[in-house]
Amino acid sequence: MNKISIVIPVYNETNRLNNLYKIFEYLKKMKYKHEVIVVNDGSFLQTKKILEEIQKDLRFKIISYKENKGKGYAIKKGVLAAKGDLILFLDVDLSVDVKNIANFIKETKKFPVVIASRRKQSSKVTISQPEFREFLGKGFTYLSKKILNLPVSDFTCGFKCFNSKAAKKIFSNLTINRWGFDSEVLFLANYFGFKVKEVPVEWKNDPETKVKFPNAIFSSLYDLIKIRDNASRKIYK
Repeated sequence: MNKISIVIPVYNETNRLNNLYKIFEYLKKMKYKHEVIVVNDGSFLQTKKILEEIQKDLRFKIISYKENKGKGYAIKKGVLAAKGDLILFLDVDLSVDVKNIANFIKETKKFPVVIASRRKQSSKVTISQPEFREFLGKGFTYLSKKILNLPVSDFTCGFKCFNSKAAKKIFSNLTINRWGFDSEVLFLANYFGFKVKEVPVEWKNDPETKVKFPNAIFSSLYDLIKIRDNASRKIYK
């Protein structure tokens, strides 16, 4: 493995962008070459200004567009632009510590898709979500497992790594732009025969999450039905 690409979607993240310094501090310690792609998903102008200021200190690429299109769309743009042998996306809030990257790289030697899980036996949640969000999240996981017939414990944790072949194949076929995209990613991994490894992580909730309940649940449920319909109509190539 010669190079890893890190894709980071951002949407009005002015309070979190300094975490880019933490990410680069860790990456500089790694023996691998790296590139960082920050995808500005239609944020207010201030986010882009701060990114451009930070870019004077750190070397990363900015992909930016005016209209907010959703996290799935943003990550797809970043992944398809990435040039690394491995491609990993993570949330700029660092709810999963960037130090997990090294372990995920090791796992990709056997598994083309490696995903973080908050629900494996040795996972640890240091700051929990409010109970209602936790209940809805578990409900969505249950529906994803049943509707998509996937043995996955955590669909939506925002820390996933792919070898380049799997990433390009999966994300070139991605049709869902918003919160249901994680489920489509994992469905496509299975659909195209890429083995998935779940890795337990330590995770902390960010109280400033952009997920809006219950609307996100209803739209994501529609997305699950859409995924099944796409497969039955042979939309995925």
